[in-house]
Amino acid sequence: MDQNTPLLLTDEQMRKFITEGFLILQTDFSKEFHASLMEQLNQVYETEGNPGNNLLPRIREVQKIFDHPVITGALTSVLGPNYMLHAHRHGHFNAVPTPGGWHKDSYWGYKRMRNHHPWWAMIMYFPQDTPVELGPTSVMPGTQNYETRTFTSDGSAEEALASGEAGTFALIHYDIWHRSTANTLGNPRYMLKFEFMRTVAPTAPSWNQQEPKWITPAQTNTPIAKHERMWEETWNWLSGKLGSLANTLPADAQRISELATELADEFEPTGLNAAYELACRGPKATEALLAALAHEDVRVSRLAAYGLSVSGADAVAGLTQALDSGREETVCHAVFALGELRELAQSAVPKLVGLLNHASEHVRREIVESLGMIGTPVDAVVQGLNRCLEDADVQVRFMAGLALTRIGKDGAAALPYLERALEDENRYVRAHAAEALRYIGTEPAKDMLIKVLFNSRWCS
Repeated sequence: MDQNTPLLLTDEQMRKFITEGFLILQTDFSKEFHASLMEQLNQVYETEGNPGNNLLPRIREVQKIFDHPVITGALTSVLGPNYMLHAHRHGHFNAVPTPGGWHKDSYWGYKRMRNHHPWWAMIMYFPQDTPVELGPTSVMPGTQNYETRTFTSDGSAEEALASGEAGTFALIHYDIWHRSTANTLGNPRYMLKFEFMRTVAPTAPSWNQQEPKWITPAQTNTPIAKHERMWEETWNWLSGKLGSLANTLPADAQRISELATELADEFEPTGLNAAYELACRGPKATEALLAALAHEDVRVSRLAAYGLSVSGADAVAGLTQALDSGREETVCHAVFALGELRELAQSAVPKLVGLLNHASEHVRREIVESLGMIGTPVDAVVQGLNRCLEDADVQVRFMAGLALTRIGKDGAAALPYLERALEDENRYVRAHAAEALRYIGTEPAKDMLIKVLFNSRWCS
């Protein structure tokens, strides 16, 4: 195997990832390699505790894992060739004889709309043989796009376990429901978790695509519900198509009315399917989604935003108008949908920048991310993100750095603001500012980055 060439995923693997939200991967590292990592982990945890975000510099061999073509190929396939290894990483140690609680990981403690499109992913690496009795991480297949836990608290009959030999990897959609399981053996069980972010929206398939059309897998382990249109839309989005569902089904007034009612169904997957089908049924269905965006039930408003986010250009005017709502949730949901519509929503940028004075930090947090996803007109976007780098809210500030990684070289006007952000009191503001400098990539940006890396380097 060429150690420099990513081993891209196949169509079959990508379909599994889209439907089930995870893949189990294996590399060809030797048993001695994993045993050496285990020895170092045991020593570090026993004498120093969990190294947290310093996991890579503390145990430098871990980097070899993420340079392996199986891992680079999987990440490239899902997140594109310019993906970012996020500053947050964590080593999980499990010696508990009871299972952990089902959860989704937070985005470092702040509220945000979760992306159905794979802008984020996680890799979980198990350096030791991890049989079921040692308490592997488990995921609930197909739940990556559910806000609520739509299954029983136990869920053991349907869960999928990341169980296997040393060197087992789980590539998961960032938002999938997961938990630790019971370690009945009591031996040390490590799982090293790393987060990755897409920095460029897809313009073409980044996996080894052979069949351009979506085909639902014959065997799909999605025990809770099927989501044919959502899966097809995600496949198309990953293939570089924006708003691919728009106007693909008849504008049947009775069906649109039925779907609008289904948005409020108590069973979230039903409402999710309704939102995606409404996205297919033209301007009248878009009007129904826009009406639902203002629904008093926040669940319904959120589902409407997901439908509008894949409805194409027809949704932009109504979403821009919704920014005038006096209701925080409605504004946040409209901002999210505009961000997912990317360049189609560039006409909304002046209004979004104007809302950076909004009293709600939740609104400003959604805006900063959406500006980075829309990206144009670049001057207005970068000016807005510069303001965000100096926002009173720390989470707005650290999101601004991530947004600028998506702007890349066109974000050079942010350099003075990023230089100040490198001295911010918050570690993630500093880390994201450094990442932004790397992706801007001009000579002045590199000089700033080299200086801060030398000043902050850790003598191992």
